[in-house]
Amino acid sequence: MIAFGRTERSSLVITHRLLIDCPDQPGLIHEITGVLFQHGYNIISNHEFVDGATSHFVMRTEFAGAAPIEPVIADLRLVLPSAASVRHVASGKRPIVVMVTKEPHCLGDLLLRHAYEELPARICAVVGNHDTLAPLVERFGIPFHHVSHLHRSRSDHENEILALLDAYRPDYIVLAKYMRVLTPEFVRTYENRLINIHHSFLPAFAGANPYQQAFERGVKIIGATAHVVTADLDAGPIIAQGVLPVDHTYTAADMAQAGRDIEKTVLAKAVKLVLEERVFLHHNRAIIFE
Repeated sequence: MIAFGRTERSSLVITHRLLIDCPDQPGLIHEITGVLFQHGYNIISNHEFVDGATSHFVMRTEFAGAAPIEPVIADLRLVLPSAASVRHVASGKRPIVVMVTKEPHCLGDLLLRHAYEELPARICAVVGNHDTLAPLVERFGIPFHHVSHLHRSRSDHENEILALLDAYRPDYIVLAKYMRVLTPEFVRTYENRLINIHHSFLPAFAGANPYQQAFERGVKIIGATAHVVTADLDAGPIIAQGVLPVDHTYTAADMAQAGRDIEKTVLAKAVKLVLEERVFLHHNRAIIFE
């Protein structure tokens, strides 16, 4: 998306994001910023990090200007290591699709934030394996697709969902309490582009009624985790987490309500971070520039 601004010559100003991921070597920041300067770009913000254990470098740079971007990328490849990943993303709202089952809290929060432009996102559609949340979605004027999994093979069900996603071409898929395990084939199709949310009791309190289990054990902290989905169930890189202290006065229902509140805010934060390209994945870890 193009953002319009004014200069003394009333020229077009485009805000860009540059994302670089490569082995570390001396002088990388100097080389990268030098190329941007040579092409007349103005750097607005810059974040960089070197993983000392693996000697790996990542950098996120926001910059503005009207010069063509293709020569910049070409010049960057001349000064960066041959193994470097160089990505350019123009700022603006990114298309996403949300997948749901029956729980409304995370979906409702995303829809409200979307309606009030609090997310750099354009929710193209919501897909549910139950139709429970269709009335909620329709209030916001967003398409809802009910793709039932009942009496169907997992592959048939997922193939229908994939066909829907192909039509919308989302940058990311957000699992807002989608309660079905995705197959490795589905995950590979949207590798590193699936964002999930769940309570933070795993692996201690797995399965049904985790808050009842937590209540019976007298836990003192509850929380939520948002992560990138991988083929290993709930083991992908963590993007965001939140916690809340609880005590003996909390019932299991109180804990569950508090958990839902945390899940909403953590998922929204994670979605914002990935859409603003603040997340770099390295060795099943997420490097976050906030």
